[in-house]
Amino acid sequence: MTEGTTSAAEGADTLTRLEQEGEIAADYLEGLLDIADLDGDIDMDVEADRAAVSIISDSGTRDLQKLVGRDGEVLEALQELTRLAVHRETGDRSRLMLDIAGYRAKKRAELSELGAKAAADAKNSGEPVKLKPMTPFERKVVHDAVKAAGLRSESEGEEPQRFVVVLPD
Repeated sequence: MTEGTTSAAEGADTLTRLEQEGEIAADYLEGLLDIADLDGDIDMDVEADRAAVSIISDSGTRDLQKLVGRDGEVLEALQELTRLAVHRETGDRSRLMLDIAGYRAKKRAELSELGAKAAADAKNSGEPVKLKPMTPFERKVVHDAVKAAGLRSESEGEEPQRFVVVLPD
């Protein structure tokens, strides 16, 4: 077997594994929606080498907001429970991302804008810019936006008060 063939086979195996994670997560979440008597459709995808599962609703997102909670707290908890359900079935740790009613997608756009603004501020002032404490997901999005703007950033502090510092050139 050539090196290219091995890589293609590994890529196919990874895709199959991630699709399986998505299916397990979807089954778990469908059961949860039934128990909570909430309407929602499950959408599965693979993004950035991780399974991505979304719960969406045609009848408006008001009911699903209960599953998002204040500042996404319920969403974060449901994501962890879903990852545990996947782990129980596969025996492997999951990095699955869950979105409900487009909350995480909207948050990603807001955080990308925040990261770009902080990078611009750091460039203009020549001083480090410290942001408020964030979840790991939020920090990752900001780090990516800062990198795209051509600067470096670091996380400092201890959970749950861990925050991003954008460094000037």
